Amino acid sequence: MTTITVEKRNHQGQPVFRYEGELLERGDHHICIVATFGRSDVDAGYVVFRKGDTMTEWFFSNRWYNIFRLQDVLTGKLKGWYCNITRPAVLGDDLIHADDLALDVFVTPDGEITVLDEDEFAALDLDDADRAAGWRAVEALRALVVRREDAFAEIGA
Repeated sequence: MTTITVEKRNHQGQPVFRYEGELLERGDHHICIVATFGRSDVDAGYVVFRKGDTMTEWFFSNRWYNIFRLQDVLTGKLKGWYCNITRPAVLGDDLIHADDLALDVFVTPDGEITVLDEDEFAALDLDDADRAAGWRAVEALRALVVRREDAFAEIGA
């Protein structure tokens, strides 16, 4: 398999952290990888991210979000989808990077949608165009969930 490095950047384009995943699929405007959650366990209140959880991740060069499908390390059970609102990703041969805009969306396996970190998003120094694009991305994700499209096809299954 081909190893891809993912670099998460803040809204100013400064690197925050890096990790690696294995390439599953590459298209004209997206890359899908599988990676392992490598940090210590995090109880976010709406889901627990456990060290070793499997993340199937979609990054897009033409969309203002990415999507992480989260599976439990012990059971393989689907925990949900964590979606970061970002500027469109830059998809290189062996490096993906995107500027995280703090706003996030979590989708449960039954399709319940929670928008997260609105205060953090509001506090960022963004221009009106980026702020509007962030909210359009939230609405685009809602529409995908309602229609059970793309990464969300298995909702309620």
